[in-house]
Amino acid sequence: MSLTRRRFLQCAAATATLAFITPSRAAAAKEFRLGIITPAGHSWNRAALQFGEALKKETDGRLSVTVFHSGQLGNEPVMMQQMQSGALDMGWIQAAELGSRVPSVAAINAPYLVRSTASVARLVRQPAALKLLDALPRETGTIGLGWGITGMRVVFSSKDIKTPADLKGLKLRINPTPVYRDFYQLLGAAPTPIPTPAVFDAMTNGQVDGLEADIEFSWNQRFDKVSKTMLPMNALFMPVAPLVSGRVWQGLDAKDRELIRRLSAQALDAQIEDIVRTEASLIGKLKESAITIRSAEGYDSKLVIEAFDKLWLPKAPQIAVLRSLAATL
Repeated sequence: MSLTRRRFLQCAAATATLAFITPSRAAAAKEFRLGIITPAGHSWNRAALQFGEALKKETDGRLSVTVFHSGQLGNEPVMMQQMQSGALDMGWIQAAELGSRVPSVAAINAPYLVRSTASVARLVRQPAALKLLDALPRETGTIGLGWGITGMRVVFSSKDIKTPADLKGLKLRINPTPVYRDFYQLLGAAPTPIPTPAVFDAMTNGQVDGLEADIEFSWNQRFDKVSKTMLPMNALFMPVAPLVSGRVWQGLDAKDRELIRRLSAQALDAQIEDIVRTEASLIGKLKESAITIRSAEGYDSKLVIEAFDKLWLPKAPQIAVLRSLAATL
C-alpha cells in the first residue's frame, strides 16, 4: 500500500471516529435552567449562582446554570409542576411548599425544634434532617440535594406585643404552609395569607396587624419602617431545598450526578455560614432603627408544643426524631 493511500485511510478513520464522538459529547453538554423565588442579592440566590459558577468551572463549560430569580418562572407550585414534567431542570424550593405536598417533609418546619440560628445550622446538616428528602423522588418526581436555611423567624407588629401570648387576636401575615397556620392559630392569631410583594402595603394600610418573616428578608424589605415592635419567636425557621427534576436526573451519568451533589453541598454550606455570620449584624441595624425589639426568652412553650404535636405527629412522626436530635445540638 502506498504512503499516500495509507495516510488517506488513516485520516478517513480519524474523521469517522470524530463523527462518532462529537454527537455524544454534544449531548452531554447542558445548560440547566434553575428557578427560585427570592430576589437577586438574597443569600439563597447568591448560593444558587455560586453553585452554577462552580459547576461551569469544574466541567470547563460543558455544564452551566442560568438562575431565574424573583419567581420569573412562576411561583413554587408552578416550578414544581415544571420539574415534574422535565420542563424545568432545577429549583430551589422552600420546605413550606414541599411539606404541603409531603407531610413527612413538614417535620422540618415544626415549631420549637431549635431556639437559635446557630442550632438551625447544625440541625439541617444532620442525617435525620437530610433523610426527609428521601421521599421526594417518589412523591414529587424530584431529587433533593440538601438544605439551606433562613435564620429564626420573627414577628413584626404595628401593635406593642411583648410575648407570643400577645399574638392572640392579631391579623398576622404568615407563610401559607399548614405547619405555620396551625402553630399561629394555636397561639390565637388570625393567619392572613397575603402575596409577598403586597405585605409592606398591607402593613401600612392596616390590612394586617403584623407579619412573620426571617431577619434577612425583613431587613431587605425594611418591615421595621411599618412596625412598632419586633418579637423574635425562637420557634420557627424556613429551610430551602435545591431540587433537580427526576426526569433530568435520569439523563445524567453517575459522575455528573455526584458532581452536582458535591457542588450543591458546598454552596449550601457557604449559605448556611453566611446566615449565621450576618444575622447578628442585621439585628444590630434593626436596633438602630425606631423599632422596639422584645424578647420571648421567658415564654413557656410547653403547652403549645404538646398541642401542635398532637395535631402533627400522626402526619409527620419524624417530628419526634427531630425533637430528640435537636435536644442534643
